Amino acid sequence: MERLFNQLSPYVRIAIDSMLWSSWRVEEREIWDYEILYLKEGRLEVSVEDKIYAGIAGDIFIFKPAQRHSIRALDGLPVRQPHIHFDLIEIADSKDVPVSFRMSRDMQPHEIRWFRPDLLSANPMYLPNHIRLRHPERFELMLFELIEEFQTKPPMYEISCKGLLLSLLIYLIRQHGWHTEEAGADMQSIRRYLHQNSEREVHLEELSAQFKLSKYYLVRAYKQRFHISPIEHHRQIRLDKAKLLLRYSNAPIQQIADQLRFGSIHAFSRAFKSAEGASPSEYRRMLQVP
Repeated sequence: MERLFNQLSPYVRIAIDSMLWSSWRVEEREIWDYEILYLKEGRLEVSVEDKIYAGIAGDIFIFKPAQRHSIRALDGLPVRQPHIHFDLIEIADSKDVPVSFRMSRDMQPHEIRWFRPDLLSANPMYLPNHIRLRHPERFELMLFELIEEFQTKPPMYEISCKGLLLSLLIYLIRQHGWHTEEAGADMQSIRRYLHQNSEREVHLEELSAQFKLSKYYLVRAYKQRFHISPIEHHRQIRLDKAKLLLRYSNAPIQQIADQLRFGSIHAFSRAFKSAEGASPSEYRRMLQVP
């Protein structure tokens, strides 16, 4: 995985803001690279591998190498669709490969070899074909900054475009994977809530009510993001705070247990020993050994 991240150096092939007529359509095709299409105005019908999406303003569509897809405008209205074509990893032929408007069955053998590997269909970089953000303003600003850089071509714009595209992709991956906006979840907000309430016990029922999520979904999504359940994470946060108090203060163990609201010194000692392999008093004595 680290090797893949070290290789990431995108090549931006096209970055443009397009206003198209109401009759505009793209017949079914397979592209060699990736495309991110942002529907700024109008409505679209988008088909990806026979799955139909009804696109509205603010929607993002991601087309991946070798995926069959088609696009057509709806309602007889013009469509504004800023979009970018790119390779996720720049290679020797990146500058020579154009944008495809054909199916693979109509391509020459050397064109078949132009298909890039699809790195956005598996973790940790998974992105779906359709994303509908509740608040697309930040994504829109990032996209138009990239388009402006590509169109104006100031000095070293190629390097700048790489960085801008990586920032945009990271933002989308975080929005989809961390925040899971379609379900109204915000794992980062839950994590902050746990840190803000480290001096008391927090129950799963409280988190479920606070963030309007089912307990099952909340635990599953949180573990997927942070590899630990929210209640286990909160216990870890509290015990880490206890370790700091044991190390850097002279507060009695009973006072630390009360401050972190463990209920009793015995409950605190059991939880601490279970996590650290030593009781709070043993842990403090070990720190004092020269």
